[in-house]
Amino acid sequence: MKNKRDNLKRVIVDFKKLTPEILALLVEKYPDGYDEDQIISFRNINNEIVEAVEVITEDTKYLVKVSSKLAVTMENYDEDDYEDYEDDDPDAIQDPEIEPSDDPEDDLD
Repeated sequence: MKNKRDNLKRVIVDFKKLTPEILALLVEKYPDGYDEDQIISFRNINNEIVEAVEVITEDTKYLVKVSSKLAVTMENYDEDDYEDYEDDDPDAIQDPEIEPSDDPEDDLD
């Protein structure tokens, strides 16, 4: 028997394409942030390893790429910041101010 989730549209979302709707779903599902065991790893079309967290709506499974920008944006989430934007507006989410770190992996975002 097929699982209902097998028929969902699948969308990979980079931080640049994050919308208020998807951000709200992420904060709702991961109110304290996400842990390593909640991150899904897969290879993209260029055979690069991508790490993402999953959120599901009625008709879509979103895999949102993990990044330091995503973590900071989720930590600072306030629904009121997005009330003047449409739920599907990718320009609503602004790059957060991130302190430089000593970890060269963080520079890959």
